[in-house]
Formats: sequence, C-alpha cells, structure tokens
Amino acid sequence: QVQLVESGGGLVQAGGSLRLSCAASGSIFGIIAMGWYRQAPGKQRELVARLSSSGSTDYEDSVKGRFTISRDNAKNTVYLQMISLIPEDTAVYYCYAYLHDSRAWVDAWGQGTLVTVSS
Repeated sequence: QVQLVESGGGLVQAGGSLRLSCAASGSIFGIIAMGWYRQAPGKQRELVARLSSSGSTDYEDSVKGRFTISRDNAKNTVYLQMISLIPEDTAVYYCYAYLHDSRAWVDAWGQGTLVTVSS
C-alpha cells in the first residue's frame, strides 16, 4: 500500500515563506510525476506545480516566480518552496504522485496540509 505524507503547512504572514514536503512510501516500483495541488474554500482543486521524472516542470500562472518545486528521487520526496506568500495562496495543499504500486500505475494523493496566509 502506498502512502503520501505531507508536512510543512501552517500560518504565515503575507510576504513570508513556507516549505512543504511530501514523502511517498510503501510498495512503489516507479514514479513518473509528483506535484502539488491546492483547494481554497469554495473553489475547485487546482494544479500548483508538477515535476516529471524527466525534470520538466509546470506551474500555475499565479505562483510562477514565487514557488519552486523540487524532488529527491532517492527519498521519493517532493518539495514546494513558497516565497512572497499572499492571502490568495491560502488553501489546503495536496501532494500528488503518478506511480506504479504493486499492481498498476495509479494516482496517489496525500491527506492535505493547510496553508494560511494572513494579511
């Protein structure tokens, strides 16, 4: 069974920084992509950043230049460094991975970590 466990969320003032981490564990036989999504109250879940195994990245327009996604392949861990945070970044952030477990390629999700940016 695969688990994605996030950490690093919390309360921060506008202009501040946070670093989110997500570690994937369990029966993993390959990871193609890892990333972060977020869901603000009353809104749909949206892609924040994604990093493929080839190293290519995608960012949501509003976070470009402020957020950086990185990955430690040896640890099956993905990070999201967030700087210059604004209140609009307030959301539950979910880690995501497209990986091969013991049977098939699957979408895996973490439980979410809350990021609150105060003005």
